[in-house]
Amino acid sequence: MSVAVAGGVRATARIEARADGRGGTSLPVLEGDGPLALRRTRGSGAEARVMLVGAMSGPLGGDHFTVGAEVGEGAVLRVGSAAATIALPGQHKGEARYDVRLDVADGGELHWLPEQLISARGSELYVGTRADVGAGGRLVLREEQVLGRAAEEPGRLSSRLTVRVGGRTVLDQELACGPGAPGGWDGPAVLGGHRAVGQLVVVRPEFEDAPVAARVLGEGAVVVPLAGPAALVTAVAPDALRLRRVLDEALALLG
Repeated sequence: MSVAVAGGVRATARIEARADGRGGTSLPVLEGDGPLALRRTRGSGAEARVMLVGAMSGPLGGDHFTVGAEVGEGAVLRVGSAAATIALPGQHKGEARYDVRLDVADGGELHWLPEQLISARGSELYVGTRADVGAGGRLVLREEQVLGRAAEEPGRLSSRLTVRVGGRTVLDQELACGPGAPGGWDGPAVLGGHRAVGQLVVVRPEFEDAPVAARVLGEGAVVVPLAGPAALVTAVAPDALRLRRVLDEALALLG
């Protein structure tokens, strides 16, 4: 269950996906508390689908949310969210934290496709996402961050994304935006005045022998190969709608 403490709310959600021995995927663990509610939805074929449903506002100042997903060999899991997550200022001062921990076994497959994270004015949020993928595992991971609601200045948003494949780190990147972030975050070398930024990480064993070629994907987006069987798409856009369109097109291109 979630716990309200002096500094805010602590809440966790856990998903475990396992091959069921009949060509499908079972979910022996599907538990969330407080603002992190999990619902199984209709899947297809071997795939199990889970929706993360925000049962409360947040994260607010001082909150600490943790979401974890573990995918075993032969299991296929797709996780989405019912709506955007909005980081808001709260009664408690200080930074909120949202941690995501993803583990994909050799022979497992995970599609982690949440809706956007919106950094509202006055909020402070740190997002830490770590994915560990077995050498023969598959991962599609999408992150989308929107700085401020319509016609609103953003809050302070810091994030770190780390991806390991077969025990080797293939990506470790950090970004800080908004009031108090290091200078230059809104300049031409980073966001260039845009208010939506996203990344798409695709891990597939076949990329080991046939790496993705680096290329520009229209205005504000690029795809680059990573060390090992992985590729990274980074994109900026004026708004969330156009950012999603770019990342969807990139995912279709990567096959």
